[in-house]
Amino acid sequence: MNVPSDTFDLQRYGAREKVLVEFEIQLSAATLTYIADTVRGRIDPNRISGYHDFKRKDVNLTGKLGNIARSHDVAAYLNSQTPSGPEFSALKRELETLEAKTGDAPRIVIAPDTLLKPGISNPELANVVAAIRLKGSDALKVDHALTLSAYQGTPDYTPELVALIEGFQKENGLKPDGIVGKASIRLLMGGDTTESKIDKVRIAMEQARWLPADLGSRYVFINQPAYKVYYHDQGAEQFSMRVVVGSKAHQTFFFEDEIQTVEFNPYWGVLQSIIINEMLPKLRNDPGYLDRLGYQVELRGRPVSSYDVNWNGSDRRCRGSPAAEQRQCAGQELKILFPNAHAIYMHDTPSKSFFKKDDRALSHGCVRLADPRRMAAAVLGTTVEDIGKQIAGGRNKGVTVPQRILVYVAYFTAWPNKDGAVEYFNDVYDCDMYMNRALEAARLALPGRRLKTVHRINP
Repeated sequence: MNVPSDTFDLQRYGAREKVLVEFEIQLSAATLTYIADTVRGRIDPNRISGYHDFKRKDVNLTGKLGNIARSHDVAAYLNSQTPSGPEFSALKRELETLEAKTGDAPRIVIAPDTLLKPGISNPELANVVAAIRLKGSDALKVDHALTLSAYQGTPDYTPELVALIEGFQKENGLKPDGIVGKASIRLLMGGDTTESKIDKVRIAMEQARWLPADLGSRYVFINQPAYKVYYHDQGAEQFSMRVVVGSKAHQTFFFEDEIQTVEFNPYWGVLQSIIINEMLPKLRNDPGYLDRLGYQVELRGRPVSSYDVNWNGSDRRCRGSPAAEQRQCAGQELKILFPNAHAIYMHDTPSKSFFKKDDRALSHGCVRLADPRRMAAAVLGTTVEDIGKQIAGGRNKGVTVPQRILVYVAYFTAWPNKDGAVEYFNDVYDCDMYMNRALEAARLALPGRRLKTVHRINP
């Protein structure tokens, strides 16, 4: 088509082309930023805290741009970049359901620092009973109808009320001890609000992008806020068990690895920090403390009795590990090892009472198993009876895991159970607070991130 020279404005045409080019660059940058964010997450996990350890996913943005150019349905291609695993899909459905809600049910307020023990008096007891009337099951209210009808709001925590609260705790999966603390109060007040659930699900969806799109058909999943470990095989959860994880001062890390070995009748080295900070005060008053616990003390490479060490002098920096002949009576039978930079592994413990607690952030970082023999049998592909025989042999030895099995040491305050229903947990280490800060910083930095994307693709 010939355009008359007197009607063609070259300057105007050039300005229009410049606007179109700028729009194309901005659109491409925004699209590629979206792809990078949806594949690997907006946040670099290793910048959240010193307890996150992930190799951030690589995303071939140049290849993605080429795929977009060749695509007949760009929207469908972009949607295909969203994780499609069952866990992420369950979280996505939960978020849609929560966002469609109009408000929360009525809530009874109980003072957050309340601690009720049998036999004491506390004015918060009236709110506790009111919450049970609102949140307790029909069966519970029928079983304790006389107690509920007779209660007049008095602060005395009587045996009848203890039985009522124990029943509420039992039906909600808590230890039925009649002690009303943080875990019981959270349930009595209705758990998380809709708003807090939305927040937890959004954070979980971001964290889920750090993990592989497919967790695998056979793996171990440790969720620290749930205080549980889940064993998956053939694409389904086979069993779960309670765990003890690191205390807030000794947090368990968030990372993925591969299980390699089960060690039977292991030597249990004790960290210098534990000896100096926790054992040393006891040893100064009772030099035989380690001998009675079944530890072998080494001083300058030579085994000695703990009585022979001057715990008030320079010899205090010795190191200890359980003696072979005493390991078994101490209840320490096996370790499940996945070598990592944090020296974290799964193991048994003689402190069985810890598993009865609702809050189980009690270790120095490693993961203690409620039923270690069952987990060892699962990862080795053998029976619990065979594991028992290996332990009974009394010999220290490591057995290589015969098949590849991944382990995810994870941290999710919202995560779907085996039926796909999302469960919610307390933020043990306050990680969600830091996640929210990082997500807000990522939102504010979005224009700059787009510009960096453009420079990366068009150097």
